[in-house]
Amino acid sequence: MNDIAILSGGRAAPRRRDAEATRAAILEAAKDHFARSGYDRAGLRDIAAEAGCDVALIKRYFGGKEALFTQALRASIHPDRLRAWNRATFAHDIAVMMAGSPHAEEAQTQSFQFLLRASTSPITAPLLNLAVQERFLAPIRDWLGGEDAAARARVLAAVFIGFLVERLIRDEPLVGREREVFIARATAAFETLVPPP
Repeated sequence: MNDIAILSGGRAAPRRRDAEATRAAILEAAKDHFARSGYDRAGLRDIAAEAGCDVALIKRYFGGKEALFTQALRASIHPDRLRAWNRATFAHDIAVMMAGSPHAEEAQTQSFQFLLRASTSPITAPLLNLAVQERFLAPIRDWLGGEDAAARARVLAAVFIGFLVERLIRDEPLVGREREVFIARATAAFETLVPPP
């Protein structure tokens, strides 16, 4: 028995909870469950169990399922990645990525599956629209700049998402001549949307 337990009459001091770590674990578990099951089928008890906490903590930290979903959705869209795009190599880099396997970047694939599931539910589609406007389209618009940036950002996002869906459905990397042609054509398509400087 330690000194604190002896001084307190044999009881150990209550363990301090690391609120930030618990909140992060809940958020990660929520992203996983919402990606796999969608909003309707993901249960707060399952999310709490995966996060290793009591379901009451979800309500304390997030307020409920819809608020947790909204936070998980926002955490799945990473606007900071857009700033790292190099305009000179963007089209080719994206084409190479799209020719590869969706399993090369499991976290990004999970995020995209989450977004796809969110888009098909009447409950979550409006929440997705707000998150996409704020955390995806606005940063693309700012990165593109210039005339009609909002419309150009929307077209770029639509093409990008279409390529992501194709890669997800294909579920394996392209090889050989098909890969070479795919990369050349995809690079040309993206260069029309984002011309090199």
